[in-house]
Amino acid sequence: MENLNKAVPSQTFRRLPDYHSLLVKMDEQGAENVSSTVIAGILKLNDVVVRKDLAAVSESGGKPRTGYAVRELMKQIGACLGYYNTNDAVLVGAGQLGRALLSYDGFSEYGVRIVAAFDSNSGIAGLEKNGKPVMNISELPDYCRQRKIRIGIITAPAKAAQTICDLLVSGGIMAVWNFAPTHLVVPEGVFVHNENMARSLSLLSQHLAQKDRS
Repeated sequence: MENLNKAVPSQTFRRLPDYHSLLVKMDEQGAENVSSTVIAGILKLNDVVVRKDLAAVSESGGKPRTGYAVRELMKQIGACLGYYNTNDAVLVGAGQLGRALLSYDGFSEYGVRIVAAFDSNSGIAGLEKNGKPVMNISELPDYCRQRKIRIGIITAPAKAAQTICDLLVSGGIMAVWNFAPTHLVVPEGVFVHNENMARSLSLLSQHLAQKDRS
């Protein structure tokens, strides 16, 4: 199923995975239809926001009494997110976090397949992790260009992240998933998503601290 030929606002796009996950669960439970009001209630979102989000991705729209067909809406959102178009990705930084991601097979459900890892440590180059080769970082740009890789995942220390990002971009990478706690500078047209684990853990700690004070 191909993506819809319409622009989806960035804030809507960020909420789509939550909608998709909910619809998958509802489909597994046998639900056939769902309204935007029900979705908004479960996800604790504004009903108007949900209606606008779904209107941006749904070809058919919801019906007045029955709402959206769960399976159809699930497929439309999945197509918009690219879940049905498998994209090969490379991972740079084969440390503990990198190896953990290499061992996870669930990325394929979301249209991403990690095909190789790269590291500056010559001691681990030539090894395999979960059937994927670990190669020297000097081979990164050529590997990406030859295989037309479009997604790069950075799990290296912050001080090396920009250099790695530059190598990925020189190899034709168009999207970067960055786990390093640093800001990356990229050319126009290259998308960077920062996975800020430190911030996430801080939010959890703040929540617990507020609970302790109450």
